[in-house]
Amino acid sequence: MSFAVIGGLLLNVGAYLTFRGKIYEAVIVYLFADLCWIIMAYERDDFWGVISIVVGVAFGILAFIKMKNGDMNKSLHNNEVE
Repeated sequence: MSFAVIGGLLLNVGAYLTFRGKIYEAVIVYLFADLCWIIMAYERDDFWGVISIVVGVAFGILAFIKMKNGDMNKSLHNNEVE
């Protein structure tokens, strides 16, 4: 089984967890899917693919930390856009 298939399966699991309202668990599963795609891109010598996935993972981790700290509550329940 390739890393692309494993990443795709993890993406489906993450989507299901999001549907069930388990956001924190879903984000963790998405990060593991990203890890699979980083490995896949590295194996194919796709430097730009690795870089773009790593940037996306960095933003995902920052969003997860922001959610975990409760900092997103303001933007989710406030009608004003900052």
